[in-house]
Amino acid sequence: MARTAVVTGASSGIGAATAKALAADGYEVILGARRLDRLEEIAGGLGGARALALDVTDPASVEEFVARVPSCDVLVNNAGGALGLDPLSEADEDRWRWMYEANVLGTMRMTRGLLPALIASGDGLIVAVTSIAAFEAYRGGAGYMAAKAGQRAMLRALRLELLGEPLRITEIAPGFVETEFSLVRFGGDEEEARRVYEGMQPLRAEDVAECVRWVASRPPHVNVDEILVRPRDQATAGEVHRAPEADG
Repeated sequence: MARTAVVTGASSGIGAATAKALAADGYEVILGARRLDRLEEIAGGLGGARALALDVTDPASVEEFVARVPSCDVLVNNAGGALGLDPLSEADEDRWRWMYEANVLGTMRMTRGLLPALIASGDGLIVAVTSIAAFEAYRGGAGYMAAKAGQRAMLRALRLELLGEPLRITEIAPGFVETEFSLVRFGGDEEEARRVYEGMQPLRAEDVAECVRWVASRPPHVNVDEILVRPRDQATAGEVHRAPEADG
């Protein structure tokens, strides 16, 4: 009987790549995200995958989603994101609130809802995609850093609370990954989003998905607590090597 994996934020980027990687390893994948049309397109190419509408910032949406998941062996909490790059002195409370809802409360809601099924599986795995922002500081990142640090702290507590249960917990913290992340952060400004990765080689969504796939492939007694993965061109959250511009 095939194992089931639930992936949130699966309509693009890391979530979509993770769904494909786990499906290739034989999982029956359930994809969740707000953009159902894109989810259905991705699920259609995975053979047997299911696409369900999901907004992790909405408790009712999470409850409805969880009610449609009969079993769960792997939960990948990937939904989240950042809004803006403003200094704290100019913080927008609505943006901060959304980041906390999406990254922290969203992970809590999905984990709480599927925890009984994960434990009942006899070999459950919870993976949360956080960020190097949970470990390191950078200018303008206070709101996102606070949310990701909160998400990381929650995972540490959960690991203690569930000690002795047939359940593993892994945090995967990527550095620069070229996805729609920066496009969302900058409100759809494609030029601003493109500038983030200029002159350097960022990670691809598939690189992070491979981390998830590898963690899920470990035997039940092996818990990979955390993976911090970043491109070779990135030393810290704010220190990046960029190739000089070519002479015109």
